[in-house]
Amino acid sequence: MAKEITGYLKLQVKGGAANPSPPVGPALGAKGLNIMEFCKQFNARTQEKQGQLLPVVVTIYSDKSFDFVIKTPPAPVLIMEKAKIKKGSSEPNRAKVGSISWDQVKEIAEIKMPDLNAFKLESAMRQVAGTARSMGVKVSGKAPWAN
Repeated sequence: MAKEITGYLKLQVKGGAANPSPPVGPALGAKGLNIMEFCKQFNARTQEKQGQLLPVVVTIYSDKSFDFVIKTPPAPVLIMEKAKIKKGSSEPNRAKVGSISWDQVKEIAEIKMPDLNAFKLESAMRQVAGTARSMGVKVSGKAPWAN
């Protein structure tokens, strides 16, 4: 028989760096979960993604056990890495803070594809380009689908 799910918990944790201090410890402790067990499992599964910010969805069961799914890094984080900037623009429609190429947009879209609600790579690229635009990052060049 399947375990009964009592809730979900969404966190953003750096890969390989989960520890019992805030925000991880209090969030898991409030739900009655074993904090150290989560930290050990998370750090083991994210060794190759050291230092990247990773969203995690923790499924909590009635017997206080848990499972978790690690998502791909957020698109704005990937865009900031590619554009080599610290943060987005405070006025994205006026002040541009960086620029990325369509090839970089394609790389980001390929990484994000499992977590996006797009079936085609072109649709995913449009979503990533829109996110970049709203951050004040210019997408340089001509879109691959525009002739």
